Amino acid sequence: MGYRLVEIELSKPLAPIELAPQHDGVGLIGRWQDRLVGFEMIALPASSVLSAERLRALADERFSGRILIAKVEEELLRQRRFAVEPPLPSLSIAICTKDRAKRLSRLLASLDLIRWKSAFQSVEIVVVDNASVDSATREAVGGFKDVRYVFESKAGLDFARNAALGAATGNLIAYLDDDVVVDRNWLVGLAKACRDHPGAGGFTGLVLPFRLDTEAQIIFEQRGGFGRGFVHNEFHNNRFDNPLHPVGSGILGAGCNMAFDRALLLELGGFDEALDTGAPLPGGGDLDIFYRVLRSGRPMIYEPEYAVYHEHRETIEQLRRQYWTWGLGMMAFLVKSRRTDQALHARHRAMVRWWFFDQLKALVRAARRFRGRDLGFGVAELWGGIYGLAGEYDRSRARVQAIREQNQ
Repeated sequence: MGYRLVEIELSKPLAPIELAPQHDGVGLIGRWQDRLVGFEMIALPASSVLSAERLRALADERFSGRILIAKVEEELLRQRRFAVEPPLPSLSIAICTKDRAKRLSRLLASLDLIRWKSAFQSVEIVVVDNASVDSATREAVGGFKDVRYVFESKAGLDFARNAALGAATGNLIAYLDDDVVVDRNWLVGLAKACRDHPGAGGFTGLVLPFRLDTEAQIIFEQRGGFGRGFVHNEFHNNRFDNPLHPVGSGILGAGCNMAFDRALLLELGGFDEALDTGAPLPGGGDLDIFYRVLRSGRPMIYEPEYAVYHEHRETIEQLRRQYWTWGLGMMAFLVKSRRTDQALHARHRAMVRWWFFDQLKALVRAARRFRGRDLGFGVAELWGGIYGLAGEYDRSRARVQAIREQNQ
């Protein structure tokens, strides 16, 4: 079982797509004049052929709206092509990694293809080795030119993120997880977002699947994955259409692909090291920093051209645990934010009520439709939320304090 991922350039004639015996579907990554405009998963019989005629029909049905938007944006860009624009800031790319040298090398190779043609004033890459057990990470970094290596002995993703924040020199800092590779227009998309929104506090971008080879990877993407769509969006501290905003900060994007004004992060005190601490609490750090950037009064921008490809969990058990960690991290974040932001105390309580009610509704829907797997994922996420609400943030703070004392 697997889906073949295929890029299609919609401004050119389309060719048939042939599936191998191990494929029972295709994931179409649509581009228009090299710009990402859509992603669709199409179930097909194994070894079948998606004809050019059917592919054109699918493109007309699924991608035409985004193509129209791309054409309008291209025309607007052409009209301002001769306008004098302010220079872009310097950029630091931070990669936090632990014992995954092969994936790190894959990511660095994808950055190597684009970093030398950037419009930013300068681009540096900082790899933070988060207490790896051997020298493989350092050796992987040594295989690439002009990549800085930093060792952080305190295990925990937000320890590593803060180490990168301290080591970086750029005005802008972009964080990438080691299980992604960047799209060839990743820097172009980030530059576009920076030019269009010079006062933004942070940026997030599109996350597409790197491969869809296993049942778990396919199910995750079918259930929404990390996708936030192909429409540019701007988030502020207030939204009239959502009375709980900005407490539900997960709508802004994903932590595997995010960037911030570095001075603002330093002003905010960096990442909360009691979130994203590894196996006991592997989440919540991105939700927290998105929330705090918005509460600072600075907007955050979602730009789909600022895109990466993420390697999803391979097994059903790994995926079930991921949903559990989502519930755990969400509640740990809400407990922390409710304590530290009294002005929005009522919204945090309302978000907890809404989240549990929404999870229970999803479980009822799955049960009525006899979707046992969805029911299992829903139970895992709900149980993670219950465990997170029942003191996980305090337990994590105690663990983090012990880690700090051990590393003094």
